[in-house]
Amino acid sequence: MEARTLWELAQVNIARPLESLDSPLLAEFMAALTPINALADAAPGFVWRLQTDDGDATAIPVFGSTELIVNMSVWRDLESLGQFVFKSGHVEVMRRRRSWFAPMTDAYTALWWVPAGVRPTVPEAENRLASLRSRGSTPYAFSFRSPFPAPSAPFEIVEQIRSDDETPAEISADWRCPV
Repeated sequence: MEARTLWELAQVNIARPLESLDSPLLAEFMAALTPINALADAAPGFVWRLQTDDGDATAIPVFGSTELIVNMSVWRDLESLGQFVFKSGHVEVMRRRRSWFAPMTDAYTALWWVPAGVRPTVPEAENRLASLRSRGSTPYAFSFRSPFPAPSAPFEIVEQIRSDDETPAEISADWRCPV
C-alpha cells in the first residue's frame, strides 16, 4: 500500500469575529455557514469536520477564548482541501472575511498529517498552530504556502508526537517526508 493512502490531512483555522455571532454584522456569515459546511461535506476528498450538535463548531472554545471561532477538518490530501478552499463556493465566503473578522497578525491556519482514521482534537490543533507560529512550516505543522508531503514515518512516532506538547528534537530530526 502506498504510504500516502495511510495518511489524511488535518487542518485548523481560527478567526476573531468583529462582533458577536448573533450581531447583524455577522448575519450573512452565519447564514452562509450551513451551506458552506454542506458544500465541504459533499466535496471530493472530504473526510470529517469538527462540529457540535448544532452542525458547526462556533460554540467550541479555542485557545481558552470564547472570542475566537475554530474550524477543523480532515481531508484525503492537500489537493482535495485546496480545491475546496480555493476553487469552490467557499471562495466567495473567504473574500468577505475582512468584513466579518479582525485581521490576524499571527498564523491562523495550520495543516498536518494524521494517520488515516485519526481525528484531531482542539488541544492538538492549538499545539500545531502554536508550533507553526513559533517555528514556521515543519512536518509537525505547515501552511498551504510551505506544505509537506505525507510522511513515511511509522505510526508509533506519530503517536509520540501527538502525545507531546511540542515536537521533541530527536523525533522531528528523524521525521522525514518523502519528496
